[in-house]
Amino acid sequence: MSLVQDRIVVGGALGALILMAWLYTIRAGMDMRFMDAQYAFWMWAVMMVAMMTPSAAPMVFVFSRVSRSRPGSEASPLGPVVFLLGYLALWTGFSALAAIAQTLLGRAMILSSMGVSTSTTLSATLLIAAGLYQFSPWKYVCLSKCRAPLGFLLTEWRDGWSGAFLMGLRHGLYCIGCCWLVMTVLFVAGVMNLAWIAALTVIVLAERVFPFGKWVSYLTGAAAVCGGCWLLFSR
Repeated sequence: MSLVQDRIVVGGALGALILMAWLYTIRAGMDMRFMDAQYAFWMWAVMMVAMMTPSAAPMVFVFSRVSRSRPGSEASPLGPVVFLLGYLALWTGFSALAAIAQTLLGRAMILSSMGVSTSTTLSATLLIAAGLYQFSPWKYVCLSKCRAPLGFLLTEWRDGWSGAFLMGLRHGLYCIGCCWLVMTVLFVAGVMNLAWIAALTVIVLAERVFPFGKWVSYLTGAAAVCGGCWLLFSR
């Protein structure tokens, strides 16, 4: 398979996965069963696939290209699949924690049936925490790994399918470290607020692929802090 054909196959598979995840997410946004713990988990898991796979696509493309230049099983089409599975496994774990938090907040009547915080204090705290994290050194250590796919793969490379899965896990770990607090903003805006889901998807992608990605982080961080302060002091 030529390099062009390889990119078409990988791109087509990623596009199909993203499309299916978004279709499910849109459908879930019209459903009202937010307080069901099991349903909440699947909702978060598929939503994370929809939101995070686009930002992982550059890494998957580079992985596929690098694996073609090395001997071993990574040269097969399954290499990128295994890598992506490792990446999404971390976000599935995050989804489980988010679903637990959603269920507990709902039972405590701090979250509405639409997945929106009913507590001004909680909303302000999440916004300010997410905003400040956008300026933290931990954020940029993780973001630097996500913005340099080739550098990440050259330093983290492991052979075999188990190696591909471990590399996917490592990439997922850095990705979660980069934007886990940003995802908690969904508890403020609405867990299934499709406009906010789309906006956060664009922000996460822009941070990783645009030359001015760091400024995207700064601007969103400043906006979140200002929004949280406004909620606190406008009561």
